[in-house]
Amino acid sequence: MYKVCVLAVFLVSLTLSTTAQAAKVFVAKYENQAKYTAYEVKYENQANCKVYKVPYENQAGLGKWFFVKYENQADMTLYWVKYENQAKLKVFFVKYENQADCLL
Repeated sequence: MYKVCVLAVFLVSLTLSTTAQAAKVFVAKYENQAKYTAYEVKYENQANCKVYKVPYENQAGLGKWFFVKYENQADMTLYWVKYENQAKLKVFFVKYENQADCLL
């Protein structure tokens, strides 16, 4: 019984971790179509989400975003707002992969 419980917990955590780390992003045309609102900040210390853009879909992960063309390919949708105070996410795009730090 103990082994079955441990195996079940492991499988559930494995499933949740892969979906939580996926970061294929679709930029919505309208705010009501997006799950998150985002604003690109000028400086790293202003950001609550530091993102590295990856060139290939299979590289997407925690803090590593791949922008897709179609909404049905995305794990997350966002809308870029005009003013910082309208945004839930303050995004800064980093130069290097190891600087990425975003829990979405």
